Amino acid sequence: MPDGSWYCNDCRAGKKPRYRDIIWVKLGTYRWWPAEIQHPRNIPTNIQHLRHEIGEFPVFFFGSRDYFWTHQGRVFPYMEGDRGSKHQRTGIGRVFKNALLEAEARFKEMKMKREAKEAQESSRKPPPYKFIKVNRPYGRVQVYTADVSEIPKCNCKPTDERPCGFESECLNRMLQYECHPQVCPSGERCCNQDFTKRLYPETKIIKTPGKGWGLVALRDIKKGKFVNEYIGELIDEEECRARIKYDRIIDAGPKGNYSRFMNHSCQPNCETQKWTVNGDTRVGLFAVCHIPAGTELTFNYNLDCLGNEKTICRCGAPNCSGFLGDRPKVSADERPKRKYKKRRSEGKKKSEDECFRCGDGGQLVLCDKKTCTKAYHLSCLNLTKRPFGRWDCPWHHCDVCGKNSEAFCQLCPNSFCKAHQEGGLWPRPPGGELCCLEHDEEASPLSSWEWQRFRQGSSSA
Repeated sequence: MPDGSWYCNDCRAGKKPRYRDIIWVKLGTYRWWPAEIQHPRNIPTNIQHLRHEIGEFPVFFFGSRDYFWTHQGRVFPYMEGDRGSKHQRTGIGRVFKNALLEAEARFKEMKMKREAKEAQESSRKPPPYKFIKVNRPYGRVQVYTADVSEIPKCNCKPTDERPCGFESECLNRMLQYECHPQVCPSGERCCNQDFTKRLYPETKIIKTPGKGWGLVALRDIKKGKFVNEYIGELIDEEECRARIKYDRIIDAGPKGNYSRFMNHSCQPNCETQKWTVNGDTRVGLFAVCHIPAGTELTFNYNLDCLGNEKTICRCGAPNCSGFLGDRPKVSADERPKRKYKKRRSEGKKKSEDECFRCGDGGQLVLCDKKTCTKAYHLSCLNLTKRPFGRWDCPWHHCDVCGKNSEAFCQLCPNSFCKAHQEGGLWPRPPGGELCCLEHDEEASPLSSWEWQRFRQGSSSA
């Protein structure tokens, strides 16, 4: 239990109850009861004249159809699927049962109206957010500021055409440090102050087909050039537990700049880089290729999937992995040659000591499935840290739809569900073990009849 006073996430975020919200209300010794917050103008006159304090609001109780004035401390939001406590079949229990049914119906009605309104508004303009120019610390998070004497000094000459510029050999730029005008020999002529001066190329927010809102460049951007800074709220570990588990992250959801509209892509034209600006770490977006005007700006989110739930990727890139957080596909020429190793099949589960994707050893992430011995490098999974909670490796999810797999490549994590298994695997000579096309271009795909024969043989074995 926390020491001293404690505030829930809603109160810390300044969230307040709204009129027409469906809530649970607690009065005296009565059970928690579903109700709807009413506007004072819409309640009976006698209820309006009841004594109440500033900050209190009227609620309409479902089932009993009574009214009462209450305050924020005695309510909490109704969530879809709430059932309340057990109820009897007679008397107050029957009234409570009717109240639950009415609250559920009203909640669904309000949800449908809200979604229809949001869909109509989102087609005209992006969802609301607060535009900010610099990161805003949240709670106890601190923004670090270095002493001027601690900031590194580069060796650029002030007589250069563009001192510390993109094409210069500025030592600070190479080490991803931004120069300080009081330290840099070039002073105000220094061209390595993109973060501080917010030197972003012109961009425009657009509605993209199938991906919601996006950001496009309005002029050509050279490879390696600064595109934007990823701006948002700086959150510490305690607050992260309510958003995402990490040490300190930038959340651009409620507050941010135009970079929050950049979509994910498995073949992005921008990448994130950590730079040190005046003693603090900042995240910048830089072009990884030449970007013509009118091109949508994208970067790889490198999301960690919590548990086994996956989100479909809609980037449309040729190497699209199909799901956010999965490693983008590579061609047969780009894929490193794998060192094949005989599978262990006897005795107690013993995880393999080589990565199932690249075949090398090192620090590996183990699959949590009881019968699976597969292990992987974090980099081969396109992750930067270990998955949170129970984690099943990619071998158990269909490459096409993400459902549980029933047919597996014996040489790599590619696999298929029952609906997509036909034609996905081939027998690899001389042993006839199943593998995907990435490993043998001369292999012959199994026909529907041959596939059934193979499945029957496998099940009987």
